[in-house]
Amino acid sequence: MTIKILIADKLAPEGATYLKAQPNVEVIENTGLTGDELVNSIAAVDGVIVRSAVKLPEEILDRCFETPDCRLKGIARAGVGVDNIDLPTATKYGVAVMNSASASTITTAEHAFALMIALARNVANSNAIFRDGGWDRGDFVGVQLAGRTLGIVGMGRIGQAIARRALAFGMEVLGFDPFMKEAMALDGQVRMVPSFNELIQQVNIVTFHVPRTEETTGMLGKDQFAICKNDLLVVNAARGGIVDEEALIAALDAGQCQGAAIDVYMSEPPAENHPFRSHPKVLCTPHLGASTVEAQEAVAVNACASLLRYLQGEGLDSAVNAGGLDLELNNKQRTYVELSQRMITLLGTVATITNTTEVTVELRGAATAGKADTIARYALVALLQQCCDEPISIINVSAMARELGVTASTVVGATDAIDSLIIRTKGEHEHTIQGTVHADGLPRVTNIEGRRFDMVPSGHMIALFNDDTPGMVGKVGDVLGTAKLNIDEMVIGHGDDDGVAMMIIKTNAVPSDDLLKQLSSIDGISKVAGAEI
Repeated sequence: MTIKILIADKLAPEGATYLKAQPNVEVIENTGLTGDELVNSIAAVDGVIVRSAVKLPEEILDRCFETPDCRLKGIARAGVGVDNIDLPTATKYGVAVMNSASASTITTAEHAFALMIALARNVANSNAIFRDGGWDRGDFVGVQLAGRTLGIVGMGRIGQAIARRALAFGMEVLGFDPFMKEAMALDGQVRMVPSFNELIQQVNIVTFHVPRTEETTGMLGKDQFAICKNDLLVVNAARGGIVDEEALIAALDAGQCQGAAIDVYMSEPPAENHPFRSHPKVLCTPHLGASTVEAQEAVAVNACASLLRYLQGEGLDSAVNAGGLDLELNNKQRTYVELSQRMITLLGTVATITNTTEVTVELRGAATAGKADTIARYALVALLQQCCDEPISIINVSAMARELGVTASTVVGATDAIDSLIIRTKGEHEHTIQGTVHADGLPRVTNIEGRRFDMVPSGHMIALFNDDTPGMVGKVGDVLGTAKLNIDEMVIGHGDDDGVAMMIIKTNAVPSDDLLKQLSSIDGISKVAGAEI
């Protein structure tokens, strides 16, 4: 099946080139869309790639999924921030949202460090005076970085890159990151501080590398400037609003802060009369953090590749709404995902699972070690897709299960046991199906409702329950032969003591409803169903 991807923002051409070189991918490049055109365009594709110009708020996403046959599954942001995408709404509809944070790490870190150096040595102001014919060396005495204490807020990829550069410059580095519990970072070279207020009291320079959230908005404000050192230099190349802009201007005017280098703003671009544009202690750049040729190419290709991988079912990189799921699977683990989905389809053919209230997924053996929760979530997606018409994916499946009143649990068996996957459902009745992946790499069902099999569930299939008596295979064969339907494979599972056997038949064509009725009318057959896997 062809995967459709919309490039909705201006993107480095390498991204589209990468996608167009992939088989079974249709690339649609259409920028500047708004309103109905945007809604209809994203509803018609499997994935969309944006930068910062295109906005995907709640209203747009709601209207998208009100569109008949909406197929949107993933959104990739060619860049770091996802402020232009309504994450709760995307998550509600099961749409994976991913960014390209890793692709611009070095570029963003270098720009922040350049701002720090330029601020410390008055590069911008002295250049402006020089261009106007001045010299005035004495007015531009700066400070050296060596020996200064740098505070890094956010010790992720960019924060760590900044730390390495600062250490090379001979700086002492402190870090604050609420998600890091360790006392030290970077092999003991960076001391972690438990709170931002404690950090801001100790540093000469502070730089921010965190997203803007409720917790980080205005985190450097009036109260913090009141307790910081008077020679503090502030660098913000992360997100506008993390540094309270009004409080910063007031602190600069009051001498509570020595200078600031800003690349991001609460409103972009800032107004023409914004005080940052004229304040002598503020160095500004127009959001250039990721603006290098290398980074633009890298984020474009990274966004395209990550989105395509997800749409192809090969994993999810840099997801910002995946709830911490580890979705990186090897080939065999992906086959277990495929097996779980086929098992659910087959189980839904032979049993009623639409009224399921409990589902348990058990994984045994070394092949799926550490990935049980991920594989179980894929199985739950397949189950819930048979229970409701809402869009369901690994992104929203847990929330949908709670909404539908389905209790899901994962059991991890012994890693030294034979590799196997067992799915148990409970509703009006209890049902069990078991499978495995053998050395040939094919997903196989080995047990259904206590009946042993060995088959690869695929293609056109007929499942039926019959009296476990001689002659039943012949009766079924006669009906199929009369209908000129070839049997590609037949397996039979015998019950232990209930006198009921189960046949699963693979055919060379789709069995018609009339044929299924004929089979169900055979004396001794209690249930017949067709399945397409």
